[in-house]
Amino acid sequence: MLSRPSVVLNDLSFAWPDGDLAIADLSGAFSRGRTGLVGANGAGKSTLLRLIAGRLTPTRGSVAATGTVDYLPQQLTLDADASLADLLGIRVVVDAVRAVTAGDVSPALFDVIGADGWDVEERAAAALAATGLPPDVDRRVGELSGGEAMLAGVVGVRLRAASVALLDEPTNNLDGDARTRLYQLVREWRGTLIVVSHDIELLELMDDTAELRGGALTVFGGPFSAYRDHLADQQAAARQALTTAKQRLRVEKRNRIDAETKIARTERDGRSKRANNTIDRKAWNGVVNAGQKSAAKFRAQQDDRVAQAQSAVDAADELVRDDDRISIDLPDPEVARGRRIAVLRGADGREFVVQGPERIALTGGNGVGKTTLIERLAAGDGLLADPVAYLPQRIDTIDDQATVLDCVAAGAPGVPTAELRNRLARFLIRGRMVDRTVGSLSGGERFRVALARLLLADPPAQLLVLDEPTNNLDLDSIDRLVEALAAYHGALIVVSHDRGFLGRLQLDAELRLERDGILRLVDR
Repeated sequence: MLSRPSVVLNDLSFAWPDGDLAIADLSGAFSRGRTGLVGANGAGKSTLLRLIAGRLTPTRGSVAATGTVDYLPQQLTLDADASLADLLGIRVVVDAVRAVTAGDVSPALFDVIGADGWDVEERAAAALAATGLPPDVDRRVGELSGGEAMLAGVVGVRLRAASVALLDEPTNNLDGDARTRLYQLVREWRGTLIVVSHDIELLELMDDTAELRGGALTVFGGPFSAYRDHLADQQAAARQALTTAKQRLRVEKRNRIDAETKIARTERDGRSKRANNTIDRKAWNGVVNAGQKSAAKFRAQQDDRVAQAQSAVDAADELVRDDDRISIDLPDPEVARGRRIAVLRGADGREFVVQGPERIALTGGNGVGKTTLIERLAAGDGLLADPVAYLPQRIDTIDDQATVLDCVAAGAPGVPTAELRNRLARFLIRGRMVDRTVGSLSGGERFRVALARLLLADPPAQLLVLDEPTNNLDLDSIDRLVEALAAYHGALIVVSHDRGFLGRLQLDAELRLERDGILRLVDR
């Protein structure tokens, strides 16, 4: 028995202020339970979540949700001085309870607290502790790592207990332990949960898988692996159908040529008989008329067969996926193998030298200071080569008001605009998107711009420093990034909790940062 839909989309469309359509005439529904929402970067997943959450207003059509809706975005942009209570979304209630406890009996405070808010601080502390986070709701957000902030955000969604919860890439920046705790939260989730993610393990916990592609929403009953297998079988059948249709089209085209040859031969034989006076004029005229009618009918039949075969090819071709993929071709910075590039220093004073085109992974738990360490390096502390290209974990440092083209051109002032547009197209940044403001982009699109600005810089960087580079990339784009980095001839330092990604980079060494600030070389 099918469950009643919790979210219904009816001819939903949304256009950005410049008129660029992000979603067009989308209809579909999400059922109660856990749904993983997948799709290529730029397909509109984050935009769709914001429309469901009411953060954006549809240009046309409607969204209907059963009950209340809560939303956790990809980028948590709270001020560093905000508290955990702010991040959890309970600050107003906590302050009201504390005021009443201190003796203030204003009726407005009791309205804020309601029937269920009196123990909110205790429930919040218990939920934070259960996920390995500090239970102090007054702790500053600035004291948390990106992963800890994201995990706290998910805890806040659970505490607020909305009917429909929307999570956009919730495993971004989470270390292995934190991901395990998040997975447990998801397993125990009650109500409707819609999760945008490229984390395979998280997607395997879903009851349904929904894919947003080509302006259509496809919902499959089962986790991502089952949907992927279903899609593979479907695509194999579609490719076979396309091959068969093309073969039939070739046959019908040959038949059409053979038909013309037969008609021409018949006409030639008739003219020969007339020239040899083997047929009188009256009979000849009758033969000509009959032959013309027969030839016209025959041609029409053959043309119809060719048209039908071509339609079958077109229909079969529509079912075969041929998605665009980013294509990253990094310039060669010509880093000599013996050149000292950078020095990473631990709290005990021990130094690790990055020499030549070495590939180093920097790992460690959430909150140990990995980002702080590489930020210091990118700022020059321990840097021995120049230029360096740094991709931060949070990409909200890009000017939201700048156009995509201006943003990328700032790092490559010597590259002609036409050539820069061609290079951006390889990142699937093309057409009107090039002239849009960065602030209007989805998380995945924004990340591609940040990546393009970094990798298209002129002159090319001798050292790439990447902090969680797979956070906002779809699975195909991660594959292309791995390929590009494999061909890169400069030095690389990458921070990532994605062990699968690290395992594909052909690393020279892994350094683990401990909570005491000491760097240790991991025996690999």
